[in-house]
Amino acid sequence: MTSVGIRCDAGPRTGVGHLVRCVALAEELTARGVDVHFLSDLGGLEWAAAQLDRRGLPWHPAPYDEVGLVAAVERLNLDALVVDSYTLPPSHGRAVRDAGRTVLAIVDGDPRGQEADIYVDQNLDAALDVGDVRLAGLDYALLRASVRRLRPSSAPVHSPARTPKVVAFFGGTDAYRAAPQVARLLAWTAAPFDATVVAADDGLRTELLAVPPGEGQALHVIEPTDRLPELLADADLVVSASGTSTWELLCLGRAAALVWVVDNQARGYERTVARGYAAGLGRLGELGGEAVTTLRRLLLNPGERTALAVRGWAAVDGRGVERVADSLLRERSPR
Repeated sequence: MTSVGIRCDAGPRTGVGHLVRCVALAEELTARGVDVHFLSDLGGLEWAAAQLDRRGLPWHPAPYDEVGLVAAVERLNLDALVVDSYTLPPSHGRAVRDAGRTVLAIVDGDPRGQEADIYVDQNLDAALDVGDVRLAGLDYALLRASVRRLRPSSAPVHSPARTPKVVAFFGGTDAYRAAPQVARLLAWTAAPFDATVVAADDGLRTELLAVPPGEGQALHVIEPTDRLPELLADADLVVSASGTSTWELLCLGRAAALVWVVDNQARGYERTVARGYAAGLGRLGELGGEAVTTLRRLLLNPGERTALAVRGWAAVDGRGVERVADSLLRERSPR
């Protein structure tokens, strides 16, 4: 297998989670000498396009239908196609398989009828009941090289000697405007912190700059950055939405406090919090006194942060992309 296509999209409402985990797999495949082509609608997001351009990953407009998808597969002489989408009709994967190519589908619980030779569900306690090859659970978490190389050799131990460094981010678009809500919660803790909050657009930046930090608190607002993994690696506490980025936080051994934003994040949020891999703040839009209490406790208690870090670090070893790539490259296209 020498050439693989990836069919995934990004956008202001859909976010960039599908793209980020597909980029992680593409990095591993290209490191093994495989040509990778993205067939994607990037929703006009400059940050998303930059992720592909910076890595030298060619990308092509998303085909309109299954006929166009098969035509693209044949034009690019692809041996296999990776599909990662909540909206792509099942007929697309079926058509590519009928054309004699291997299909790998990345799913989150419900496969949504997508037909594939290999199914990957990287979520905690995932259980797949479709397909002959099923790769389920955190052993298959697809993490970028920029994260994996920062994984510490052991879980960090938090010291009470410094003001806690906090990083808060909510994906490449923060479509539901979480950052200002969380910044206010942090300020209401009345606990000292030094926080960096990512503002996905100018409107969010304006809202964040209007949040008044309290005594001993510092709030720095930055735009989306490729340096986020480095910022995370130095953070004592990370506040984020439950989703694909959660597995990056666990791999890095970060103490994390999660919110869930949309319905398809609820199950992952509940499982992660129940296992003690992260603290739970609740559902965005319904965050109140309990969330403030949880954040204050984490800011003031380095022992609790250490316990979260230890459990999370042990849960995700960072080698998921290797295992998925191994499986894909073993699977031979029938053509």
